[in-house]
Amino acid sequence: MTTVSGYAGGEASNAHYETVESGRTNHAESVQIFFDPAKISYGQILKVFFAVAHDPTQRNRQGPNYGRQYRSMIFYKDTDQERIAEAYIKQLDGAKVFKKLIATEVVPLNGFYPAESYHQTYVKRHPNDPYVVVNSLPKLENLRKQFPQLVRRSTR
Repeated sequence: MTTVSGYAGGEASNAHYETVESGRTNHAESVQIFFDPAKISYGQILKVFFAVAHDPTQRNRQGPNYGRQYRSMIFYKDTDQERIAEAYIKQLDGAKVFKKLIATEVVPLNGFYPAESYHQTYVKRHPNDPYVVVNSLPKLENLRKQFPQLVRRSTR
């Protein structure tokens, strides 16, 4: 599985950090995930997304960041992914896994635009950055605890 940081939900012409960060585009800061379904299922990826990646009940906010560009979204590539994501959200809401209803939007992927090179593998390259220490590293530790079978040795 590999990931690419970037932007989705808006137009190619405004898929640049400074513009997206302003909140005046339709983009959400996103991660494109490339995976082999023989090694990890889409359902497992959704499980990590909802359990570790962020708080899916927050609207237009993730941790200390707020604005429309931080809304929780799942961009699906086909109707199977749409159906699975919608069913999983319904199941989580029905089981009251979270104190509030899930705010994650499920929308078709109409384009993904990779972020600038300085955004790629940011956590790995800047492990002492205060934002990374406070916000990202605890998520990685939580990932290692909850899903040790999914963590590659190189990230330990």
